[in-house]
Amino acid sequence: MSQLKIAAVLALAIILQLSLRAVWPPLSYIDFPLVVVVYIALQRHAWQALFVGTIAGLAVDAAGGGLMGAGGFSKTLTAYLIYFAATRVNLENTLLRIPVLAAATVLDSAIYVFWHRSLGYAPSAPFVQTMSYRLIATTVMGTFALYLLDSLFTEGGRQQRRAFASRRKGARRVTGSMGRR
Repeated sequence: MSQLKIAAVLALAIILQLSLRAVWPPLSYIDFPLVVVVYIALQRHAWQALFVGTIAGLAVDAAGGGLMGAGGFSKTLTAYLIYFAATRVNLENTLLRIPVLAAATVLDSAIYVFWHRSLGYAPSAPFVQTMSYRLIATTVMGTFALYLLDSLFTEGGRQQRRAFASRRKGARRVTGSMGRR
């Protein structure tokens, strides 16, 4: 995956993260930059995942206020742990990515809150409630986003789309010929 594509997807994820809360406040629980970080870490690109995690966390920290660097650290550490797990265990299956994304969300939230509490910043909302909402929202929307990223950026996704399109054409021909009788 080229760096230009990564930068474009990351910029879009950061813009979505920062702008969706103005549209409807519950949409702020979806962590789109974390989904991008998890996707790149699952592709086994260690340096890219660490760099993207740092940039995503710092950009959201700078725009959102609060403790500067806590989000960057939590996303970077999460990227490293996901990369480490992806090199040890085969996580190519789409269904295995769902619990990985859920675990990444919980880990990212826990590290973020740990740094806030250890440095004396008061939480703005109850931790368990916020983490539960983030877990559900990021896992559900992130699963679709991971599938979209996988189908758009990998060669296997392009081949699958071509194969599906040819099967669909064949199915249309069969259906069309049966209707003419």
